[in-house]
Parts: sequence; structure tokens; C-alpha cells
Amino acid sequence: MQFDNVSVESIGFALPSEIVTSSDIENSLSKVYERLALPPGRLEWMSGVGQRRLWPVGFRVSDASVRSGEAAIEAAGIAREKIGVLIHASVCRDYLEPATASRVHHMLGLSESCIVYDVSNACLGLLNGMIQIATAIEAGIIEAGLVVGTESSRNLLEATIKMLNDREDITRQTIKPSFASLTIGSGSCGVLLTSRTISRHDNCLHTAVAQANTSYHDLCHSDEDQAGSGMTPLMETDSEQLLVAGIATGKAAFEQFCQVIADETKSGNRNSVDSVGKIERTICHQVGSAHRKLMLQTLGLPQENDYATYPWLGNTGSVALPLTLAMASKTSFIQAGQETALLGIGSGINSLMMGVKVNHLPVAGELDVAALQALSLCDDTSKASMSSGSARPPHIPLAGYKQVVEQP
Repeated sequence: MQFDNVSVESIGFALPSEIVTSSDIENSLSKVYERLALPPGRLEWMSGVGQRRLWPVGFRVSDASVRSGEAAIEAAGIAREKIGVLIHASVCRDYLEPATASRVHHMLGLSESCIVYDVSNACLGLLNGMIQIATAIEAGIIEAGLVVGTESSRNLLEATIKMLNDREDITRQTIKPSFASLTIGSGSCGVLLTSRTISRHDNCLHTAVAQANTSYHDLCHSDEDQAGSGMTPLMETDSEQLLVAGIATGKAAFEQFCQVIADETKSGNRNSVDSVGKIERTICHQVGSAHRKLMLQTLGLPQENDYATYPWLGNTGSVALPLTLAMASKTSFIQAGQETALLGIGSGINSLMMGVKVNHLPVAGELDVAALQALSLCDDTSKASMSSGSARPPHIPLAGYKQVVEQP
């Protein structure tokens, strides 16, 4: 897929305030750890995830999506009547029906002629929404569209901890499928896309590719379809096989991505500075340290050009990649004119990859003190673990997160 007339105009985000460290989770599982002789610190050591955030009990998904959407609209400075499509694209939603997008549309005061619907595709939902909106813009159907989503991990985390504590037959082997559920975090994000003809910022979305490897659809799945604040989901994830199969799928997608850009350059549609060899910044899906390291190595991409948020936000599902893009822009990790590759992978297994030439990407949303320190906006050079419990949250380096706990 190639686009000539689409701009990623702005991103809005919202984060919950409650922070749960990996040490907190291990303390909740102390009897399980003792029975299985698991060493303290194992969760962060294996995943690189030191913290994750939780929305309040009884929280409504659409409330945060409204906040993110409002922030994206304000950051873009666009008239609401120009927004022709609204998509709610997270795994979490208010109800099975009606579409959560309906309440978000109402609360945002968007046009009655706006197309409103939900999309759900595991960790790729918001990227799917971006591609659908980009396609409608490129076709001249709409001038602008907004995709929003909110992930809430409290119920999954608490249900997983309860299940592990209640089961006395858990072994070192049978606990593995629950491991990934302990790394899930919460967050909200909204991405506004416009036609370049009305764009104020011209962050050109020029390329998108998709790769499906659905023979591995059963490696990561929930127990049943649930929605709302009262759900008690459980997940089973074959993390080791998912890592291998996911990276293989990502490699195939990246090869396709490189070929599309090379063809564009060869045909003269793009100049040489936009060739794949000039990818200057990357954003991966935020699974954890092992996934990130192997992904970048496999694709031949330098880690110092990649930005990550999983150490302090955990894996925030469908909002992880756009939320990380927002943080990379907010901290000026991505500079004007830099070619940025968004490297998405989701259970299923599916991969979506997108190329954006960033000019100036406005980002709006509130950051608390802990988030500011995690983003290095405060002068803190500590290398402490994210679970350390120290009064000052640890520094998360910007340049490739070299100091994050990642095993060689």
C-alpha cells in the first residue's frame, strides 16, 4: 500500500496514575514463588518490564478514549466537522454492542455524517484503523479521520494472580502460559490523520504493508469474548513459540516493506533520501526486551535508533506502538525530516508495518512526575531497576534505552 496524500497529523494520549511494579506482582505471588523456588526479580529479568499502570476499579474504557481523542483533536487544531471517520480499535471496549465508538463519537461532538465503528485485531487494532482511515483519505472519501483505543489490564492481571494463587498444581512448566499476562499494562491513545492538502504538519504516511501467518493463531488467546469493567479474562500465551513465529512474520513483513520503498524510489515516486537504507527511527511493538532485541537484530536495524516504553508502561496492547510513537515525538527522539518505521506485530499472527516521514508531530496528554522522570525529562541518571521502589523513579535512557535491564 502506498499513500501520497495522508498525514499523521497528531496524537493524543492518557495514562492511568496507579503504578504496579513487577516486585509488587511477585509479592502477590510470594507463596507460588516459594513453592516453585522462583528467584525474586525473575519477572523483570525475563521481560524487561519493571512497571505497568492500572486504571481505577470500575473504570469505563470509553472515558479514556474520549480524553485521548479530545487531546488529538486539540493538538491538530482541526475543525471537528472535517473528521469523517471515527474508529475505536482496542481489544478492550465498554460492551459487546453497541460499538464503543458510538459513545466516543457522542462525547467528542463529531458530525452526524461521520462513519462510526469498532475494530479489534489484538495488538494491531490502532494500526489497522490508521490504514483504513488512510485508505479513505487517499481515495478522496474523507478529509480526516480519528482512531482511538484504550487498554485496561487490571482485570486480566488480578484474575491471573488469583488463578495462580488458587491452583496448587501449578509447576514451573505450567506457569509459563500465564507469564505474558503479568507484563500487560494500561493506556489510551488517539491518532488523527488528515489529507496533506489540509495538514498543518505534513507527517507523510507513505507506505504500509501487511503480512499474515495465521497458522499460529492459537499461540496467544483469551478464554472467551468479554467486555466492560466487570470482565475477568484469562490469557494463555506460548511466549517462546510466539517469539519465534512472530519474529519470522515480522521479517517477512519487513522484506515486503523494504521492497515497496525500493520500488517507489526506483520509479521516481520517492527520492533517494527516503530509501530503506535511510530509516532513521523505528518503533516496535512493546512486548518486552527479548522481543525487541531479537526483532531489531533479525531486521538488521540499530538499537540506538529504536524507542521503547515497555520498561515503565508494560505491554499496552493495541495502543503500545502509537503511544510509544507519541513519547518518542514528545521527547524529540524523532527529529524533523526523519524517516520512521512503525513495526507492528500482533497475535494471530499478523504484522503491519508503516513508513512515516515525520516533519512535526504534535502530541497532547498529561504526564505525571513518574512519567516525566521515566522519559528523562527530569535530570535523573539512576540505573536502578524499575521495581526498586526507590523514591525517585529510575531513568529510562532515550538513545535506544541502552541502560534498561536487557540480557545479552
